[in-house]
Amino acid sequence: MYSHMMVGSNNIDRSKKFYDALFKSIGGPEAITDPKGRLMYMHNNGIFMVTPPINGEAATAGNGMTVGFAMESPDQADAWHKAGVEAGGTSIEDPPGVRENPGMNLYLAYLRDPDGNKLCALHRMG
Repeated sequence: MYSHMMVGSNNIDRSKKFYDALFKSIGGPEAITDPKGRLMYMHNNGIFMVTPPINGEAATAGNGMTVGFAMESPDQADAWHKAGVEAGGTSIEDPPGVRENPGMNLYLAYLRDPDGNKLCALHRMG
């Protein structure tokens, strides 16, 4: 259904440092920068992009929006979370851990990127 996900940034260099650390922590590559200055991350058949807003206005985080990244294990989610905090992100909500739900337990770790976008590492438990 989805072709890609894109978030805005007011400081693309800061975002590159942050997202390069996140993707490298889970075995992904650093960003490719396109001619318009957008960052592109291609990993696990998905595309995630970071862009200065095309309309020239300030980037703002979407209220109620969360970008979820699939993780292979709780350890990978923890590495992702740690890399994000060390690269300028903010840990939010409950600490990384298992959330019990009817029929499915999830391992979740939440961050806000330096521009305030809400991110989640998610591993579906067996």
